[in-house]
Amino acid sequence: MIKVEEIQKEINSLSTEEYKKLRDWIIEKEWGYWDKKIENDSESGKLDFLVEEALDEKFNERLKEL
Repeated sequence: MIKVEEIQKEINSLSTEEYKKLRDWIIEKEWGYWDKKIENDSESGKLDFLVEEALDEKFNERLKEL
């Protein structure tokens, strides 16, 4: 298995364009993890408090225009 130090060495040897492609891929991958986490939290009810807060704000006419 490749060690992190070896991967770091390879990353350091990338051209600017190759590095940008890798960086963009990693960012997209990270967003995918977040999307899945939010989806799981939503399905499990962990985010229900946000809906309750929004409904409370609406009921009390405290919503702000964006």
